Amino acid sequence: MTERYITPTNERAQDCVKSVMKYLADIAGDSIVTGQHTQTIPMEELQKIKEVTGKEPALLGFELLSYSPNINEEDTDEPCMTEVIENRDTLKCAYDWAEKKGLITFTWHWFSPLGGRSKAFYAEHTDYDAEKAVTPGTPEYEALISDMDHMAEILKPFCEKSIPILWRPFHEMDGTWFWWGAKGAEPAKKLWHIMYERYTKVHDLTNLIWVWNAGKPEFYPGDEVVDIVSVDLYPPAHEHTSRKEEYLNMEKISALPKVILLGETGVYPDVDAIHDEHIGWASFMIWSKEFCLTEQYSNFDVMKRVYDSPYAITKDKLPVLY
Repeated sequence: MTERYITPTNERAQDCVKSVMKYLADIAGDSIVTGQHTQTIPMEELQKIKEVTGKEPALLGFELLSYSPNINEEDTDEPCMTEVIENRDTLKCAYDWAEKKGLITFTWHWFSPLGGRSKAFYAEHTDYDAEKAVTPGTPEYEALISDMDHMAEILKPFCEKSIPILWRPFHEMDGTWFWWGAKGAEPAKKLWHIMYERYTKVHDLTNLIWVWNAGKPEFYPGDEVVDIVSVDLYPPAHEHTSRKEEYLNMEKISALPKVILLGETGVYPDVDAIHDEHIGWASFMIWSKEFCLTEQYSNFDVMKRVYDSPYAITKDKLPVLY
């Protein structure tokens, strides 16, 4: 099996970062960390998994959309505000999970820093221009930096407590549906570099593990600013495989053997096949709501089979890493 590259890009990275990166590298190709995205305080998904399997995922994903500074509550709709309201204060759940020494990953559906209506993280709901956002001196750039600094303050308590975060900003940047990817690869890569420099040098967030999330190599911002690569996959419902082809494509992203994650997925992968075929996904994360709570995409017997697999790292199997 491939020996994975585990040196953090931030030379000031805390030991907790090094510990998590080494662990993920060590298990890749043999076992896989189980993960589940949540976006509400009740964490219905976690309760469903416990009910069906008697176990808990080792990794929980938390949503930061309601922490965006520029949510236009004057020009919105009910689905948007329902999602925002349900998501408020969910970082309390992240702290609770950290106290149990579970792994944490953050996703930020970032409402555009200027303008926009409704779910303004979608490009169709905002005229916020990513090319202008990466141009110093523009109003778009000033708003971008202001939002980044706001989020940095929210992340700092985790840093102060040495809680490692699999930080997955600008997710799915190679798509056109979010404002950060709507203008193509060059602005998207510049956005990544701006945040990386600001968070590592200005705010000194030494607990972040920088997880790039896309599938097209032209969007890759470079080995010097990415710790781990990942991709989001939504295969047909009830199609459970090792996702070998997609994994092999991700191996080509970097010349270095970076750890590779299945960032989001709508269906459970075949964990036994991942082991048998030595496919190196180090973790997966099932998306929230109907992807976990119903049998629309994966039957509950599949969920139980995954969590019962000897190759699935559930919370009870996860060593203390920080």
